Amino acid sequence: MSAVGKDPWLYPTERGLYCEPADVYIDPARAVSRAIITHGHSDHARAGHGAVLATAETVEVMKLRLGTDGAGRFESAQLGETRSIGGVAVRLVPAGHILGSAQVVLEWNGRRAVISGDYKRAADPTCAPFELVPCDIFVTEATFALPVFRHEPAAREVARLIASLRRNPERAHLVGAYGLGKCQRVIRLAREAGYDAPIYLHGAMMAMSELYQRLGVDLGDIRPVPDVKPAELAGALVLCPPSAVDDRWSRRFPDPVTAFASGWMRIKGRVRQSGVELPLVISDHADWPELIATALDTGAEDVWVTHGRDDALVYELGRRGLRARALALVGFEDEGE
Repeated sequence: MSAVGKDPWLYPTERGLYCEPADVYIDPARAVSRAIITHGHSDHARAGHGAVLATAETVEVMKLRLGTDGAGRFESAQLGETRSIGGVAVRLVPAGHILGSAQVVLEWNGRRAVISGDYKRAADPTCAPFELVPCDIFVTEATFALPVFRHEPAAREVARLIASLRRNPERAHLVGAYGLGKCQRVIRLAREAGYDAPIYLHGAMMAMSELYQRLGVDLGDIRPVPDVKPAELAGALVLCPPSAVDDRWSRRFPDPVTAFASGWMRIKGRVRQSGVELPLVISDHADWPELIATALDTGAEDVWVTHGRDDALVYELGRRGLRARALALVGFEDEGE
């Protein structure tokens, strides 16, 4: 803990990253009395905390996923709003990951730390864009922290999807996409590209997509996949959980074009393993160049890497003159990718 002095104020524990003077954990892996949650994916937002502070959108996502009793008390904070907790100035700023996602900015005794949660720098019409905050300590994810990962522009990948729909009007297009964030981003990008037909969703995706609609993200005409004759879905755009692409559920679609929207589609071996016909390199995480650029742009002397491919990122940042180290926090699993 030498990076933060003899009396450390921010450090990892078995429960998660802990800010001692505020007595609060950020995205803890176990139930704690007070938690700040960066976003609603299940590897960051868990049930059982005594009190939760998050953006209003993340609170709504957590209530939908975990139930209204998923925490003893939910409290929402506006982006950019500063509040004092135990003498620590705390504010949330956009992370650009999914709707409601935020970085946690902590200031204490002249030191500023930014805990990014999951983030991306690319534009996303379903959430506020990433905000760069200069800091002394930057805590970063490392989901795609290998040089091979350079994500494609998401709008261009969705344009490929729409072009395939036009080329194959007799075939439904079945797109595997995670139900919180990725699904809604793909739909919104399709709408911005001019696709105005109904978009059909696996039943497991409807409630979250309807929540997005209520929170102001216009997804257009979305419908649950009906129990109809397969021919009636010829040429339709259908989104489902990745596991459903080759599941029994998908057999209602005769000869569908199968697709998967994920940053992992950059890896040919993953594409072969998934068996999809149309891989779409669409990620809600920063890629390798973005991870490096963001750490450098913050001006942080110390960079802590929380999960993912930490070895490569720690090495590269150290080579560029930063003090970088892996925190080895447990419990993060890339649920939203």
